[in-house]
Amino acid sequence: MQRIAKLAQEHPQRAFTNLAHHIDLDLLRAAFALTRKDGATGVDGVTGAAYGEKLEQNLQDLLDRAKSGTDRAPAVRRVLISKGDGRMRPLGIPTIEDKLLQRAVAMVLGAVYEQDFMPCSYGFRPARSAHQALQSIWDDTMQMGGAWVIEADIRDCFGSLDHAWMRAILVRRIRDGVLTRLIDKWLTAGILENGRLSRPNSGSPQGGVISPLLANIYMHDVLDTWFETTVRPWLRGRPSW
Repeated sequence: MQRIAKLAQEHPQRAFTNLAHHIDLDLLRAAFALTRKDGATGVDGVTGAAYGEKLEQNLQDLLDRAKSGTDRAPAVRRVLISKGDGRMRPLGIPTIEDKLLQRAVAMVLGAVYEQDFMPCSYGFRPARSAHQALQSIWDDTMQMGGAWVIEADIRDCFGSLDHAWMRAILVRRIRDGVLTRLIDKWLTAGILENGRLSRPNSGSPQGGVISPLLANIYMHDVLDTWFETTVRPWLRGRPSW
C-alpha cells in the first residue's frame, strides 16, 4: 500500500492499470481481521463466525472468483434504522464475502485516492473526524476575526450517486479491469427489501464497505475540485487550509 501511495503521489495524473494483483490472500486475511464477526448478515444468512470456520478455503475460493470474473455480487439486504428525529435511514447490509472483498478493494483504492483528496475533506477518511473539521473551522474563523460559515447537506448522498459519472471519474485513475468490473457489480447489485428485489440505477448502498470511499471519490471531483478551481478564484481572502 505504501508503494502504491508513493506512485500515486508522485504521478497525480497517472491511471493505474495493474492493481488487482495486490489483492491476495494476505490482504483478504487482513480484511477479515478488520471486519466485525457479529454484524448483521446479508441475504445468504452467513455469519462472520461461520465464514471463519473454513477461512483459508473460503478466502481462496473468493479470490479465485474475483480474479477470474466469475464472482457475482449478491443483492444487498436493506433495512430501515431510525435517525433519531423520527425519520428512517435505509441501510444496506452486504454478505460477509462482499464485505471482505469490498474492504480489500477499498484498501487498494484508498492508497491511491488518499494522495488526491484535499486537506478540507474529513469524512470517512483515515485518522480524520468531524471533530477535527469543526476545530479547523473554529481556528480559521478566530484567526480571520470572524467569517461566514455555511452549512449544507446533500440529500440522499449515497443513494443519488450517478453511476455513469462514477465510472467516468474512476477511469481517470483506475483502469484495472478486475477492479472496475467488481465496482460495477457492486453498484448494480440488487436491493432486497421486504422480500422484493429492485435494481436502482443510481447510488451505492449506505452500509456497503466500499460506499464511503466511492462517495469521497465522487465528491472530490464534483464538489471539492470544482470549488477549488472554479469558485475559489472569485473569492477574496486566504484559503482555510
